[in-house]
Amino acid sequence: MQRKIKRAAVLGSGVMGAGIAAHLANVGIPTLMLDIVPKELTQAEKAKGLSLEDTVVRNRISMNNKAALKKQKPSPLTSQSNLDLIEVGNMSDDMEKLTDVDWVIEVVVENLDVKKKVFAEVDRYRKEGSIISSNTSGISIEAMSSECSEDFRKHFLGTHFFNPPRYLKLLEVIPTKDTDPEVLSFMKQFGEDVLGKGVVEAKDTPNFIANRIGTFGLLVTVQQMLEKGYSVGEVDSVTGPLIGRPKSATFRTLDVVGLDTFIHVANNVYDQVDGKEKEVFEVPAFMKEMNEKGWLGSKSGQGFFLKKKGEKGSEILQLNPETLEYETRNKLKTKATELAKNEKGSKRKIKALVSAKGDRAGDLIWSILKPVLLYSAELHGEIADDVPSIDEAMRWGFGWELGPFEVWDAIGLKESVDRMKEEGETIPSWIEEMLDQGYSTFYKAEEGAVHFYHKGNYVQQTFNAKEINIKRLKQTKEVIKKNAGASLIDLGDGVAGLEFHSRSNAIGLDIIQMINFAIDHVEENYEGLVIGNQAKNFCVGANLGMILMEAQDYNFFEIEMVVKNFQDAMMRMKYSDKPVVAAPFGMTLGGGTEVCLPASSIQASQETYMGLVEAGVGLIPGGGGNKELYIKHLRNIPEGVDFDLQKVAISVFEKIAMAKVSTSGEEARENGFLDSRDGISVNGDHLLHDAKQKVLGLARSGYTAPKRTKVPVVGEQGYATMLLGAKSLGLSGYASEHDLKIAEKLAFVLAGGRLKEGTLVDEQYLLDLEREAFLSLVGEPKSQARMQHMLVKGKPLRN
Repeated sequence: MQRKIKRAAVLGSGVMGAGIAAHLANVGIPTLMLDIVPKELTQAEKAKGLSLEDTVVRNRISMNNKAALKKQKPSPLTSQSNLDLIEVGNMSDDMEKLTDVDWVIEVVVENLDVKKKVFAEVDRYRKEGSIISSNTSGISIEAMSSECSEDFRKHFLGTHFFNPPRYLKLLEVIPTKDTDPEVLSFMKQFGEDVLGKGVVEAKDTPNFIANRIGTFGLLVTVQQMLEKGYSVGEVDSVTGPLIGRPKSATFRTLDVVGLDTFIHVANNVYDQVDGKEKEVFEVPAFMKEMNEKGWLGSKSGQGFFLKKKGEKGSEILQLNPETLEYETRNKLKTKATELAKNEKGSKRKIKALVSAKGDRAGDLIWSILKPVLLYSAELHGEIADDVPSIDEAMRWGFGWELGPFEVWDAIGLKESVDRMKEEGETIPSWIEEMLDQGYSTFYKAEEGAVHFYHKGNYVQQTFNAKEINIKRLKQTKEVIKKNAGASLIDLGDGVAGLEFHSRSNAIGLDIIQMINFAIDHVEENYEGLVIGNQAKNFCVGANLGMILMEAQDYNFFEIEMVVKNFQDAMMRMKYSDKPVVAAPFGMTLGGGTEVCLPASSIQASQETYMGLVEAGVGLIPGGGGNKELYIKHLRNIPEGVDFDLQKVAISVFEKIAMAKVSTSGEEARENGFLDSRDGISVNGDHLLHDAKQKVLGLARSGYTAPKRTKVPVVGEQGYATMLLGAKSLGLSGYASEHDLKIAEKLAFVLAGGRLKEGTLVDEQYLLDLEREAFLSLVGEPKSQARMQHMLVKGKPLRN
């Protein structure tokens, strides 16, 4: 049976239900979103003379929650237009519409009886063979469907999304004993390939995998803080990026999640376990009191932290758990924290911390990691069948860089177990057996394959065929050439890959040199080239520090040489005989966007934040970005359509002058950074594969280098029009004098200088104008002040 989910339904339109509906709409699936019928009229409805029988009233809850999606930040939608794919209704009048649905997702209140009633109705109306799932975070999946039909039970399973569904990668899939293996297999593949998720199969146990271990870890941390006298701020200062966890660390995470939500999740396990485990899941008294006071975190304005305005501006205060009063936030700074900060990578940082016995920070980290490692080992086999499932769930669901077993490998399994035994801990028998066999790591890499310990042996870990992992690839294929900024690697099937790996992937001469080498090498030996990497962000722009340093030393000749080389490399890429596909993701700013625009095609990630942001540091794009964005906008106009050249120029001018950055790949398309030739990958792990397939598709279709043509410009009249718009912003107080100077330079470049409107110019002419404007702005003291501020503070300066 060839399954396809063409239409879905979400039952329940709260934060989670609406978020799931939005994510389905983001991937192009029309979705029906239903909720309960209100029992009372609002004052506004009474004023309009409406009754409880009016459709607008009966659909009010789902309709309002759909509208709320527009206002949420970060946005659950990759494009506002995706709202059109969400149809609203209610669960009293519209259940018969489930006959047209391929997948029904239940996201109602966490109450077994309520869920059973909902599923009885779903069973009545659903079409045979349609998939049904629950997004419960902990109620037994088996129990929900026990009274439903056989066909329902065969097609039923848990699909636990993490909030917010658009951004968090984890999808836990939980089958029952009745779930058809074909349905389970399909949903796992669908979750990865269509929804873009990291899918982990979990067992039907309380809170499944990630919430079980994550909640345990958070409560252990709170208990250690209380027992050993650490402050909220001290704990957060060392339980975030220093140990490979999100910036929100421990208590900021609780504030974001909401204390009421966290307590509900903790209580769910507390009610279903016994002994020492039950003791850990008992929420401390001060947190219960916070919950009673309504101090829930971000949604209530205060929680473990409180933002308060004072004489010196805003200040963030921390809660004292003993007095329940707010006080000045403090941080934990010790020899171990300084040592860890100087180490490279989370593995080395964590090892440095846990090795620092007697150090206040080292002791804290060990005291909260040790129980999590032991707990994860005790649950192995109970919550999931293998080690990778637990590690992946924690990485994808909680944003940990390393899962529990990866942490154990990092700090040394044998050494840490010996220490645990010295401290009187009981080690799970399978860990003892593993060490007795002489195995000292949970994972090992051999010839580009990853193996993990499983029931006495090492088993090869399988990955989706669409996942190209550069690190593993380098273990099997020799790097063609590398320097400090980039490497050229063989991606297989006649496609080469250019990987940036400078600091923040910032573009300098080393990357420019590798681009030139890559074009030469690929034209002789390969079908085409992919420009991509697997760092935190694709590229944050040019090496700003180098530009500022040279400018302050008056080495403008050096700067011009670098800019000219960058422009020339982009032109070589654009007119290469072999297709070049850029694969941006994450922050793709300034020079990162300039690398993408001249490519034969762009394969962007759904989460691509693309923009020419140079105005924020007192400059304009210097690597051809102005010209390429302008040409791309012209190319987006259908052939034969009469258009206003001035409107095109103004549109490009506004995007660059306002440093507009897309909030998704889809918005990058709406902003004109992507066009019909470009694609978007929902699953970031598949991005390089999709880009590689694009290269092969272009090559097989007989790719030839584009013909060099002249570009129409708006000339002097257009320049004056753009400048007039900028000056009106200045008069309104929205633009400073220096903003206007930058805008003037940009307008001159885009207009093509003082020519007649419609004059056709060569690309090199526009590049020369751009380079000259860039260099003149680099020498401006106010531009240098903006660059300095960005480098030091990490945010733009308005001067």
